[in-house]
Amino acid sequence: MSDFALALDIGGTKVAAGLIAPDGTVADRRVRPTAASPDPETVWRPVAELVSELRAVAGPARVIGVGVGSAGPIHLPDGSISPVNIPAWRRFPLLERLAELVPGVPVRLAGDGSCAAAGEHWRGAGQGADDLLAIVVSTGVGGGLIQGGRLVAGPTGNAGHIGHVVVDLDGVPCPCGGRGCVEAMSSGPSMVEWALKEGWRAPVPAPTGVELAAAAREGDPYASQAFRRAGHALAAGIVSTAAIGDLSRVVIGGGVAAAHDLLFPPLRAAITEHARLGFLQGLTVTTAALGGAAGLVGAAALVLVPEAYVGRGVASLA
Repeated sequence: MSDFALALDIGGTKVAAGLIAPDGTVADRRVRPTAASPDPETVWRPVAELVSELRAVAGPARVIGVGVGSAGPIHLPDGSISPVNIPAWRRFPLLERLAELVPGVPVRLAGDGSCAAAGEHWRGAGQGADDLLAIVVSTGVGGGLIQGGRLVAGPTGNAGHIGHVVVDLDGVPCPCGGRGCVEAMSSGPSMVEWALKEGWRAPVPAPTGVELAAAAREGDPYASQAFRRAGHALAAGIVSTAAIGDLSRVVIGGGVAAAHDLLFPPLRAAITEHARLGFLQGLTVTTAALGGAAGLVGAAALVLVPEAYVGRGVASLA
């Protein structure tokens, strides 16, 4: 039998958990909806249930550590979190609570974007790229940075957060409290909200990016423009980040990125328009190879490959 890292990927709409083998293989993966409740313990309950289920599957002695990627902001050094898209959790002591559930092994926490970057760099579309930006475009827009072949999470653990790069000085309000951020234009909910305001007639009362993508493929002008607008905003954030970090590759995943046939053409056109400096000419943009497993694989890498992915910006309890 193999040892496993128990990995968690906590987002605004779902919580994923998995057992990850030392070679990065996902041996078991389970998903629960994120509880929509103002009560912190109600939100915590499905997380605890997933951890208990997977420990039972692996056998307690086979779990050598717990790695978790969470929507942010995360708070160091205590490992608490205050996800913008999980209002019930403000300074929720996630690392401490997980250590209580799985005692005696390392428990490590990083932002979900950082974990996506680690996962794609270790076992996905970022292999071989020493300077990489990974982006998750879903209910929010997160990101993570690899520089010199190592995860760079920054002193607060929030480096690479491209969703809050400002791309429109007079833009619409963002859930973070700012204005004109990439997330305010390129996340699934923001795209849907914009299309509805412009005149899109959704087929269901509470549409998501899935319905918006279907409408765009059918030629709806408002839905199509929502994807063009999102692509342009994302491109502006990417070029700015690449110019600062001298990046060679960008990997994009998440639910919205699954509609790459709609998002990538305007994205790539806008990157070509804005990335004019010579050192940006070789920048490549590709879809994530690990799909929905990138965050889990990256969270496991915090346990399985700490020499590359654990440093300043990753919270840890032994």
